[in-house]
Amino acid sequence: MLFRILSIVFPVFAIVFVGWCYGRRRPLDMSAANALNLDVFTPMLVFSALATQHVALEHYASIALAGVVVVLGSGLLGWPLAHLFRQQKKTLLPTLMFNNSGNMGLPLTLLAFGEKAMPVAVVLFLIENVLHFSLGVWILDHHARFSDLWKIPLLVAGVVGIAVGQSGVTMWPPVITAVQMLAAICVPLMLFSLGMRLSDADWRGLCHGLLGGIACPMLGMLVAAACAPVFGLDREQAGILLVFGALPPAVLNYMFADRYQQEPDKVAAIVMAGNALSIIIVPIALLLALD
Repeated sequence: MLFRILSIVFPVFAIVFVGWCYGRRRPLDMSAANALNLDVFTPMLVFSALATQHVALEHYASIALAGVVVVLGSGLLGWPLAHLFRQQKKTLLPTLMFNNSGNMGLPLTLLAFGEKAMPVAVVLFLIENVLHFSLGVWILDHHARFSDLWKIPLLVAGVVGIAVGQSGVTMWPPVITAVQMLAAICVPLMLFSLGMRLSDADWRGLCHGLLGGIACPMLGMLVAAACAPVFGLDREQAGILLVFGALPPAVLNYMFADRYQQEPDKVAAIVMAGNALSIIIVPIALLLALD
């Protein structure tokens, strides 16, 4: 089991490490690559995972609701935590609620549970992103417009992918191949970009982010373990949900904090601490999920 877990996490952290090494040697602005990933490659992955799976929509209802509970439940449990440690709720709560379900969650699910589990991982990824771009933005800015959600490519790809998958239409194989080739770029580029971003991080402020970095996966796993039997999830879905809950804070938290000037330095420290600690926490989550 330990060898299996090592074989799962090694490719993920190896690619992150390669990105970190390259970033230390030759710093690059990854904004264009990240924009391409968000606007093209990630939507292709979402569309591919959902459009090629002719599974009844209700098959995903329980895991989708459980994902919502994990996100919202982490925030509710973090509320008294923020009060206890005298942290601004607008700073701490988003980092506890919105995790790295993209550039860490997707490859971990693929390696741990196989290709057949990708639609479930994509559903959780979509749930987390819909909540982040709506509720997460509203937490930072109560004047945010929810009508702008339809402009987000990955959400549009999710809706179209579900529609195609539910219609029973079989796409022309060359089209599927083209979509899957574009989708294959997504995960490695996500991991490499994460390493590049961590390469220029100020690790001196790491200690200031330990509270959020530890609380994010701990609360996520606690809520995931509690709600899995409530929603009647099978063993595999419960394991995927537990890994989802154990993921570190999303880098997107820092981008939003910087945009709305909500203590971006402290949020950056939380994100860095969480991703550093994931080297320990993620294998523990996989051990529990795969046992």
